[in-house]
Amino acid sequence: MKKETLILGIESSCDETAVSVVRSGKEMLSNVVASQIESHKRFGGVVPEIASRHHVEQITIVLEEALEQAGVTMADIDAIAVTEGPGLVGALLIGVNAAKTLAFIHNKPLIGVHHIAGHIYANRFETEMQFPLLSLVVSGGHTELVVMREHGRFDIIGETRDDAAGEAYDKVARTLGLTYPGGVQIDKLAATGEDSFHFPRAMLDDASYDFSFSGLKSSFINTVHNLRQKEMALNEADLAASFQASVVDVLVAKTIRAAKEYDVKQLLLAGGVAANRGLRERLTEQVASELPDITLIIPPLSLCGDNAAMIAAAGTIMYEQGIFSDLAMNANPGLLFEDTYGA
Repeated sequence: MKKETLILGIESSCDETAVSVVRSGKEMLSNVVASQIESHKRFGGVVPEIASRHHVEQITIVLEEALEQAGVTMADIDAIAVTEGPGLVGALLIGVNAAKTLAFIHNKPLIGVHHIAGHIYANRFETEMQFPLLSLVVSGGHTELVVMREHGRFDIIGETRDDAAGEAYDKVARTLGLTYPGGVQIDKLAATGEDSFHFPRAMLDDASYDFSFSGLKSSFINTVHNLRQKEMALNEADLAASFQASVVDVLVAKTIRAAKEYDVKQLLLAGGVAANRGLRERLTEQVASELPDITLIIPPLSLCGDNAAMIAAAGTIMYEQGIFSDLAMNANPGLLFEDTYGA
């Protein structure tokens, strides 16, 4: 095995078509992302059929650009890593079939990567991982606390029992008539408002590390509907701030408690909602005051959303560990960590 590996990463799990070339798991030579936000905005969310069509249109263009930016050819690539799941099945299929085709034509190893593992490994571009570590994963469909004691081993100690935080953000944003992606709009509004509605902090005092945001979402929607029925003015900034305060309070409190219990060296934030300014600021403050000996790692905004560099980073670890897929690999929208890593 060469000391430095070049992994080509492909990501198409939802509404971004992305390809990246990464050296040794932590140096981005290219990271090209074709976003579909404008196409889905008028529908208020991702339309799977439209997403799949865009992936078909963009995949070869993005691939060529990523190779060109990296200054390499397929002959230089050691392996091809692709998001196997979870995600939208039609969208995943485009990336998986592109990866399988490249692997077959160029005789390269194929690596199926778990999407959430990719989000966690996005942090490796910031600094090297030190174990044990705890990762708070907050993305569109996932809210999880994951303990890692070594590379490629994931122990989920807490997860959402219903709506993930990102899903709740999108649903309350639609209730206010905000444009997609709603989470970004709620975060901006929250910065100008106050927590005057005091929405419930679900499972905050529960002994487990699980989460639940369905009740919060319902409370928010009911509050808005009641105000509208009474023809009362909506203070959207305060509503957004109150909603976000409830989400952040629960996420941060459980994360801090878990970090203490598992005696971790690092705390990682991962996923699309890691771009949320309120969450980033509160977590930074609480770690500084309660966990001064733990290093908090937050990826740059460019690596919070779906991208292929994170898939290549996670794929690098699997390459080093000799974990490969064959050409029978298929898109797996419900892929679990243990299906990929045997965790």
